[in-house]
Amino acid sequence: MSAERSNEADGPRVIPKGWFIYRGTGVPRDERKDVPLRKALPPPPPWRDFTGGPVLSPPAEDLAELDRRLGPVDFLPPRRADPKEVAAVNAALCLRRPLLVTGNPGVGKSTLAYQISRELHLGPVLRWPVNSRTTLRSGLYEYDAIGRVQDARTRAGNEEPEQGTDIGEYLRLGPLGTALLPYRLPRVLLIDEFDKSDADLANDLLDVLEEGSYQVPELFRIRSRTPEVAVHISDPEQSAVITKGAVCCRAFPFIVITSNGEREFPPAFLRRCVQLHMVEPGQERLAELVTARFSSAAEPYKDRLIQEFLAYRRRHPVAADQLLNALYLAIHGQGGQDPMDDQTWKQVLDVVLQRLDAAGAG
Repeated sequence: MSAERSNEADGPRVIPKGWFIYRGTGVPRDERKDVPLRKALPPPPPWRDFTGGPVLSPPAEDLAELDRRLGPVDFLPPRRADPKEVAAVNAALCLRRPLLVTGNPGVGKSTLAYQISRELHLGPVLRWPVNSRTTLRSGLYEYDAIGRVQDARTRAGNEEPEQGTDIGEYLRLGPLGTALLPYRLPRVLLIDEFDKSDADLANDLLDVLEEGSYQVPELFRIRSRTPEVAVHISDPEQSAVITKGAVCCRAFPFIVITSNGEREFPPAFLRRCVQLHMVEPGQERLAELVTARFSSAAEPYKDRLIQEFLAYRRRHPVAADQLLNALYLAIHGQGGQDPMDDQTWKQVLDVVLQRLDAAGAG
């Protein structure tokens, strides 16, 4: 197997090619030169080959959102790929399995979903933020039955409409439900902070993750009279047609599930995921992150602040976005006066680099 090498502090490390489509460099695929992704993506294992249809094309990339999350692509310095990250992402892509990403807050777990979307041109990232009240149904779809009844009553001279004639106006597919539509290529779905969910949600997800499909009971009941219903989806101003009350994916979505490690998940859930643990970014990765956000504007402060940040992090928990906050204040907080004096510098660091553990909150 051929390979490309990534030089690290501990010597050269090998990243194999072949089914390694995601390179982890931060550079988007050149669709004019590279093999089209639909041909480069290996076929799924037979047990992960889904046949939903008719096949849909994803919405166009949200370039403004990618720039907001990752920094403008023109500012991106060459990124040294992490072989463990590259291997895990490509394994999840090839096996059509969710990627469970663990690590401390602020190490870039959620950002990874946007990096994959940008590099592979997989369309807008669908984001499902999770909390203790989140249910499987809220991720799949929402049905506003009360709104439908109220609207029917306000229509002067009209009785409640015939069952099924307008129900799609009151149905909206959630992020998971949208990701499972029969797209030609995988949609990227970010299930964020999954460890904050109710303990039952991981088990509730098992069947959907295994089968790549789900039913909408409100539409399934009327499938003989209204076999096709157009519904709203999570992409703005977009809709999709559901046939006979059921949705089945074509390309299983690329699902990034993030966890801060606040609790464990059941073995049945873990065996359906590819797992990746992200470590704290080192000096080189922090410098790449700073350049992506600020380009050359950070140069007068970058090295000193990164060193200060690393010193803080050795004493107590801090996150990379706090470094970005401090740099923003250093660049813009002096009204163009440069350099920042030591007293002001210390005030900025004390205000922004607050520890993230319980002791810091106290």
